[in-house]
Parts: sequence; C-alpha cells; structure tokens
Amino acid sequence: MLKHLSITNYALIEKTEIEFDSGMSVITGETGAGKSIMLGALGLLLGQRAETQVLYDKERKCIVEATFDIAAYGLKDIFEREDVEYDNLTIVRREILPTGKSRAFVNDTPVSVAFLKEIGQKLIDIHSQHQNLLLNDDSFHLNVVDATASTSSVLQRYGEMYKAYCQLLQRKSKMTAENDKMKQDYDYLLFQHNQLADAKLVENEDVELEKERDLLSHSEEIKGELSFAIENLNSENAVLSSLSAVSAHLLKIADFLPADADIVGRIESVRIELADLLQTMQQSADKVDFDPERFQIVEQRLDMIYSLLQKHRVQTVAELIALEQDMGTRLNQMNSFDAEIEQLNKEIGQQRAELTVVADELSAKRTAVFDQITSYICSQLHEMGMPNARFVVSHRKLTDFNASGNDEIRFLFAANKNGEPTDISRVASGGEMSRLMLSIKSLLSKSKGLPTIVFDEIDTGVSGEIADRMGKIMTEMSDNMQVIAITHLPQVAAKGNRHYRVYKEDTSDRTISKIVELDENERVTELAKMLSGSTVSNAALQNARELLQS
Repeated sequence: MLKHLSITNYALIEKTEIEFDSGMSVITGETGAGKSIMLGALGLLLGQRAETQVLYDKERKCIVEATFDIAAYGLKDIFEREDVEYDNLTIVRREILPTGKSRAFVNDTPVSVAFLKEIGQKLIDIHSQHQNLLLNDDSFHLNVVDATASTSSVLQRYGEMYKAYCQLLQRKSKMTAENDKMKQDYDYLLFQHNQLADAKLVENEDVELEKERDLLSHSEEIKGELSFAIENLNSENAVLSSLSAVSAHLLKIADFLPADADIVGRIESVRIELADLLQTMQQSADKVDFDPERFQIVEQRLDMIYSLLQKHRVQTVAELIALEQDMGTRLNQMNSFDAEIEQLNKEIGQQRAELTVVADELSAKRTAVFDQITSYICSQLHEMGMPNARFVVSHRKLTDFNASGNDEIRFLFAANKNGEPTDISRVASGGEMSRLMLSIKSLLSKSKGLPTIVFDEIDTGVSGEIADRMGKIMTEMSDNMQVIAITHLPQVAAKGNRHYRVYKEDTSDRTISKIVELDENERVTELAKMLSGSTVSNAALQNARELLQS
C-alpha cells in the first residue's frame, strides 16, 4: 500500500508531499492541471525511463520518493536475492541528475532499474485508458483466470517440469543436428579410417624404412668399399700380416724390452683388434647385397606413408595413428547414436507424461472457475448499465505444451441482446471496454496481496448513473486493496475516503502545479464545481452534499 509520496523538482511540481491511506482516494482537477504529472512521477518509481526534460529547475536534481507498506506482498525473497534490506515499510527513491543520469534506491540501497521494475509491478498497478488494450491479449485473459483460480503453486510446479522438458527436447534437437552433419561425412570418414587402419602403421616406422632404403640404394658402393678395406687389411703384405710378423720378432727380444712399456702386448692387442674388425667388415660385406624386390617394397611403403602425412597435414606417423583412433571413436559415436536417441526419447516420453498430469491439473483448476468468472463479470456489467451484455470464457486444449500449460483461453464479449460473443476488439466500444476492464479488475481485487491500483480516468465515456455504479465498484474494490482514482466525474469523486485536488498556480516567473487534500467543506465546493462549472450555485452545493452523504 502506498503510504506517502514526495515529489521534488519534477515537471511543473516544485515540491509536494501527499499522505495516502487505505481504502479509496480520489484525485480531481481541471484538464491540464497536472494530474498526469503524478502518474509520471510514480512511473519513475516503477522503473520507467528518466529524461532531463522533466526537471522543473534544470540546475537541480529531481527526487521522487514513496513509502510503501509491503507486508502483504511476499517480497522478502526478492529483496534477499538482490541483497537489499527488507522492511515492511519500504522507501523507494528515484533521482534524476541535471546531467541526465538517474539513480534508484530501495531503503537507501542502490538498485538497478530492472529491480525497480520487478518490485514496482507488485506495488502499483497503474490502469490508464491504453491498458484496455490488454483485453485483446490472450495472455492477459489467461492471467485473469489463473489469478481467480489461485493456480500459482501448480503453475510453478508445471513451469519447473516444462523447463526440464524443453531442455530434453533441445538436447535431442542438438544431437540430431550433430548426427545429421556427421552422417553427411560418414562414408568419407569411414574411408579415411579404413585407409589408415589398413596401413597398419607402426610408430617411427618411417625412420627405420628410410635407413633401410638408404642402405639398399648404396649397397654396391658399400660392398666395394668394404671389399677394398678387407683386401688391404688381409692381403699377404697388408697391415695385419705385417703386425703378425712384427709381433713374432718382438717376442724374441721380449726379455730385453722395458717391462713397463709392454710393447709386445700392445702390438698383439692392436693385431687382435684389427683381426676382429676384419671379421666384422667381412660379415657386413656378406650382408650387403642389393635386393631390387625389397627396395621396391620399402619405396612403396614410404610413398604411402608420405602420402598419408601430406593428406592429413601432420608431421609424424604417431600423429597418423592418433588420427586413426580419433576417427574410430567418432565412427563408434555415430553407430551408437540410434541407441542414445532411443534412450532420450524414453526420457522425453516419461517427462511428457508427467507434464501432462500437471497440465491437466492446471487445466482443471482453470475450467473450474469459468462459471464464477462469467457470472461475476456479467453481474458487474449489468450493474453498470449493460443488461444485455454477455461474457464468455472460451477454452481450447492445445496439442502441445507452452510455458503456461496447454490451454488456450480467450474472453468473448457481446454488448447487445442478439449479439454472438466474439473477440472483444471487434465488438466493444471505448466505454464498454472501460466497464469491462473495471469488472475484471474488480474480480482480481478479491485475491490477496494485490498491489495498489491507480485508475487514470477509467470512467471516461460514461456519466450519470453509470458513473455512480462504476464508483460503487471501485469502492467495493477498496475493501480488499488500496484504490486511487483520477476522475472528472463527481459521482466517482464522492466515493473516496480521501479527496485530493490538483491545480495550477502562477508565480512571478512560471506556472507550478500543486496538489492538496480537501477537508469536508472543500470537498463539497469541489464536487459542486464538477457538477455545475466554475459558478457554484446553492443547488450544486446541495447536490454535492447529497452525493457525499450517499
């Protein structure tokens, strides 16, 4: 409930403060006096866009501040989530600086405009004439039914299940898209994998093959050089024979040679090493032999490896082996896709079955209040001078689910006796839409914890007895919620517990807008002016008193 509103340096308002109470308050004033200015200021508290054009004094900041009693609104969790101090009496403040920047505070804690919007829609419902367009919005119709049927707990449970259901569908869609893309490449991937698998590659194989190829390609040269070395080591006058002779001669004088020099032993050691080396070279020469068939096999194997390295743009055989393994994994994934999709379809089916149960529960709660809604709206319309009005809640079950269930709910309306109920936009006039919307708002007022509602000239287009009946409905609404009505009609203005007048006043350099609360005598005068114009007659004063007494 709005308890206090303070407006400083906004539009034509230099500074004003207004105290509000429970029940119904009315605001009156001549056209252009500034009634809409207060709505604009409230709009800032609800997170609407701030502009420097609204500054009364361009050198000072604008401040709009309101105190709300929010004990009944269940907002504590939202405050805790945003780390904002919670208090049953909450102060909301919006500042617009001369630079154009704006700041928002809740209980002196800086908050975002998004947070203002979130809590604002739970604090104040400003109903202007353009809001009648909601009557053409099917989602509004559904929200009215849900509010009447008190479906919030079931709807929350459904919403959680619907979110999980959508996640499963998205997962399946993603898997299917990935699989479709992979299937396009399946044959080529399979060919590449088989080509690598058939190659039976061994790590570092190319290095060993290159060594063997070099050996085979130089076999003749290697054999010739080894033969030359063997012949020069092993011929009659070669080194090895000479060393044998030297060793034999030295043995004859071994006793006369210095013992520590070991000349004979060292010569013999050299001879033995050369003899062993000769044997090794002979064995190598015997092994070296050009094999054209083997050379061709090695060349073909290396050509295949080089071709695979170039094709897959890698540097080593190890990378080719890793690539083969990766392709095998991807092929296995493709082959297992059908099983995964089958399992996912089972999960989707189970989730859909559970969702259907909750959706049916939701639908049952909604359909159970159709007669109640129809009866109430029709009775209110009849009360407001539309005895032949018909109001119908049309319902159709959808084949699939959406975020609010699987119900399509639409309000149909006929104003005349022989009219067939149809879309409201096609048959309702402006005045009829105002009365219809007031009836719906009256229905919603039966719910608990609803925000303050501000009616901005909802009674436009009606007068006399109908205006009186509309005022009566607003009064009944104020039994359950705070109602603030901006009106031009004395029949409505007389119904308020409190009455405020907006007026303009000229100063030496500008025009300012002010709002004051009227006492009993001032109310009589204001109502009389509304009844008869600027010249107040005794008859008008008497009529005003009778309106207040009634």
